[in-house]
Amino acid sequence: MDETLRDIAEYIASERSDAIVDWHIAYGELTLSIVPGEILPLVKFLYDDPRLGFVNLIDICGVDWPAREKRFDIVYHLMSPRQNARIRLKLATDEATPVASIASVYPGADWFEREAYDFYGVLFAGHPDLRRILTDYGFEGYPLRKDFPLTGFVEVRYDDEQKRVVYEPVRLAQQFRDFDFESPWEGTDYVLPGDEKAH
Repeated sequence: MDETLRDIAEYIASERSDAIVDWHIAYGELTLSIVPGEILPLVKFLYDDPRLGFVNLIDICGVDWPAREKRFDIVYHLMSPRQNARIRLKLATDEATPVASIASVYPGADWFEREAYDFYGVLFAGHPDLRRILTDYGFEGYPLRKDFPLTGFVEVRYDDEQKRVVYEPVRLAQQFRDFDFESPWEGTDYVLPGDEKAH
């Protein structure tokens, strides 16, 4: 399989050298690092070329690297039934630079790109309907960024008095927790048998 992937990588690099920054094969998988501005022409080539035939889009996802200048990786997974092979395309972008939408080539990219926008804030230029898909309409922030607080910013609950859903700042209420002070997992005020030597 590595030989097939090597042939595919060399063919793509020779035909579209302007789009490929680097490629490598690891663990039986081909990864192509690409120039961000070339994603749309490259996927058109991968889709249309009769030798390749990468006609199936499997996934688009994001990765956050907050210490980098271009903090996001956008990762595309494609499959070619003709080659019986999968490849991964990877590009780097920042918060302000949009990435070209590939929904015109792979209509299924629509929801994947919306999800990347919803969770990371990555913009996709030319997307037919770029809006949140999994978080609530008024949600603020991007929950899969590594600088997003683990508790979020607001909590949602149904208020029985107002008879509607309300949004409030997060409160970490402790009075509802059930502490068992007799449990050795919570800690005790007395010495358990066998722990006399610990002090």
